[in-house]
Amino acid sequence: MKRRITIKEFLHKQVLLVGILACIFAAAVHPEFGSRQGPLYTEYSVKYGAVSLIFFISGLSLKTELIEHTFHHYKLHLFIQSFTFILIPTFSHLFVRFLHFFGINSWVLKGLVTVACMPPPVSSAVILTRSANGNETAAIFNSVLGSFLGIIITPLLLFLGLGYTTLIPLFGTIIQLTTTVLIPLTLGQVLRKITGLKRLHPALNTLSQCALLFVLYTTFCDTFKTPEPHIEALDVLAAVFSVVLMQMILMGLSYSLAQYYNSDFSSQDIIAIMFCSTHKSLTLGIPILRIMFHGYAHLSQVSLPLLVYHPTQIILGGMMVSQLKDWVHLDRSGNRPPV
Repeated sequence: MKRRITIKEFLHKQVLLVGILACIFAAAVHPEFGSRQGPLYTEYSVKYGAVSLIFFISGLSLKTELIEHTFHHYKLHLFIQSFTFILIPTFSHLFVRFLHFFGINSWVLKGLVTVACMPPPVSSAVILTRSANGNETAAIFNSVLGSFLGIIITPLLLFLGLGYTTLIPLFGTIIQLTTTVLIPLTLGQVLRKITGLKRLHPALNTLSQCALLFVLYTTFCDTFKTPEPHIEALDVLAAVFSVVLMQMILMGLSYSLAQYYNSDFSSQDIIAIMFCSTHKSLTLGIPILRIMFHGYAHLSQVSLPLLVYHPTQIILGGMMVSQLKDWVHLDRSGNRPPV
């Protein structure tokens, strides 16, 4: 007879999901505290504090030989970038045509197309991959690579999808990725070699999780605080339904396609694929939307899918972490059942 899991065991196993839900609750109660205009100075404490700390700890934990191996895994990188910049934009056009028959606001649908053109974020996909014991090195490499490619590809996709586009600040994006990702990661690797570190102390893993939750908390604060007037309840419901359905289909599709090539990808690779290829950047997306649709009365409806997409991808990812960790454990023991 199978033993029933106690509440304490469940909470310990789902600690990331519980933390995410706590962040959402705290942000909803008092969003001003963790917003950009709040007392935490999130434009510095998050970008140059928490995010840099996360990648510094990643640098400490990653084996150098594993990094070199991952760099040469070109099939994995090609799969993720093709899924991000080719398959998702193509799927979004078909998906939007399907939703059009249900009478959903056309500006909300334009927002879905815009979301599909965005590059991946450099934090959430990486941290969820790490939490699920996936290929963290591949997640970091492809998140950074996708952000660089997005500088060129995203404007082209927006032009093809909507007929107009905007430029992404090249210099600013490179500086941000270098200071918040590449430099902390390199410093972590250097310190790992100097100290001869073999295994990361559990306290550092806990610190990394806390930094992640701080990033998520401030993100949710900004989401709740963002003033979006002229939005009808029906538009909100349509956006939530469309985004959740879209993400579930994309995650299922990325998993199924990766499983088809299971001789090339391990279970850890597939976890990185599921998160990196389907996640979209809110940090870059919102400024692009503000520039593209500045002065439009429908800016709020266009922005709505991206505002919904970002927290949804984190919540769905958090719900899957525990199951994916068990999957990796079974795969290492020689038994690889489907998720």
